[in-house]
Order: sequence, then C-alpha cells, then structure tokens
Amino acid sequence: MSIEVETPTGARLLKINEVATEVGLTARSIRYYEELGLLKPAARSEGAYRLYDADDVERLRFIRALRDDAGFSLAEIGRLLEDEAARARNRERFRTATDPAERRAALADALVRIDDQVAILREKEGRLRAMIAEAEGRRRHIAEHLADLDAGREPRHVHESGGVAR
Repeated sequence: MSIEVETPTGARLLKINEVATEVGLTARSIRYYEELGLLKPAARSEGAYRLYDADDVERLRFIRALRDDAGFSLAEIGRLLEDEAARARNRERFRTATDPAERRAALADALVRIDDQVAILREKEGRLRAMIAEAEGRRRHIAEHLADLDAGREPRHVHESGGVAR
C-alpha cells in the first residue's frame, strides 16, 4: 500500500517498506541506520509513518554501496557521512561569508574534513592491499603444488616456521 504524500515542492514521499524494496534493504536495517544517526526521514505522516524523499533514497543507496561493495563498517560510514555534511555546511559558510577570515576558516575546516576522508580511505586501502597479498600468497602456494604434481613430484608442504618439507 502506498501513501501518496508530497512535499511542498511536489516530490513524492515513500513509506519505509517502499524504500526498503527500492534500495534492497530491510525496513529493520533502515530503522537501525536511523538509530545510528546515518539517516533521518524527511517527514512523518499523520499516522507516524516514516516518510522518505529522493535524497533519503540516494543516501541509503550510498550507505549500502559503502557497506556492501566497499566493505566499510557503519562507524566508518557515519564518519564519511558526517564529513560530507560538514563539507556542505562549509560550502554554504564560504558562499555567504564576506569576511576573509571567516572564508579562510571555512576552507581550512574543509581541508581537515577531506584529509579525514582520505585517511579513512587509505586505511581501507591498506587493509585491502594486505588481503590481496594474502590471497596472492595462497594462490602461489596452490600453483606450486600443481607444478609439483605436474612434474611428478610430491607437493612440498610449507610449515608455519617457514621451512619446507617433502
């Protein structure tokens, strides 16, 4: 059942189950994201239903992509989203300020936020590089076993100490 609610600009608002279906999440996950402060519904209906707009749907898609595709934790996602919100506030602050010191402060804060985002992403990159290196090591190990079998040799077994046994 769809609730046809529109914003003052004419945009259609969706109930939680409609949004969940559209973005491939459960309503429970969406409510949990709200509890964590990752999302705030655009509105509430007279019956207290959560109502979401297109921006909310896009934010949920972004959260899901960070979680599922990039492997970010919800805490990391929260930090990234807060930095994005702060960047938006800094943009507005910069546009409306006329005092050069205020504009400089907005830009300086924006740089700090971007540096935070880069640090989070580099940390993730480092963990992924380590995981890739481990997987490549396992691949080399198996390839060596195959090469031994193809050469008619018993595969070597590498002990945790680093020694090789036949």
